[in-house]
Parts: sequence; structure tokens; C-alpha cells
Amino acid sequence: MYLLTIRDGLQTRHIGPYDSPKQAADDLDRLLAVCGERARWQIHALESPKVVLGSLGAVSAA
Repeated sequence: MYLLTIRDGLQTRHIGPYDSPKQAADDLDRLLAVCGERARWQIHALESPKVVLGSLGAVSAA
């Protein structure tokens, strides 16, 4: 799953989840039309807490 984050001035919006980064990018085109010229954006891959904690456990055990 993917999450779209748009920062426009002091406002931050988190939009999603999306099944693919392409879907987030398609929505981004529509959303940037209503944002300011200096708006910044990112598409993040969402990870499940179980996977993240599992990988952290493997690192701390080493």
C-alpha cells in the first residue's frame, strides 16, 4: 500500500492508501491543481508494524 503526502505552506495532508504508486501519482496530478506553486509531495510505501518489528529484531539479535 502507498500513501501520498502533500505539504503546502503550513498544511500537511496525508492521502490514501493506494494499491500502487501509479494510482497515487494519478491522484497527485489532480490534487496539485488546487495546491500552491511551492507545494511539495512524496509517495511513501506503507509497511506493516509486524514486518518492521521483525526486521528490527533480526538486526538487534546480530
